[in-house]
Amino acid sequence: MSFSSRIRMAFLMTLAVYPIVVIYAALVSLATPGWEFWQRSFILVPFMASTIVFFIVPFITTRFGAFIAGRKSNPA
Repeated sequence: MSFSSRIRMAFLMTLAVYPIVVIYAALVSLATPGWEFWQRSFILVPFMASTIVFFIVPFITTRFGAFIAGRKSNPA
């Protein structure tokens, strides 16, 4: 994967993951008042990692694969 492809993938992952992290963090903090940050993270990380692996990455790669790969140069 070229550097520019990685940049495009990182951009799309950021757009997809950020709202999910915010929603999960809000839900976990509502359900666990008074817990320390590391305790909340212990609950949050498995949900976030599973969501990324099983939903976000497959969604992005199937729908934005051509954008991530970039333009192919035509040998003349």
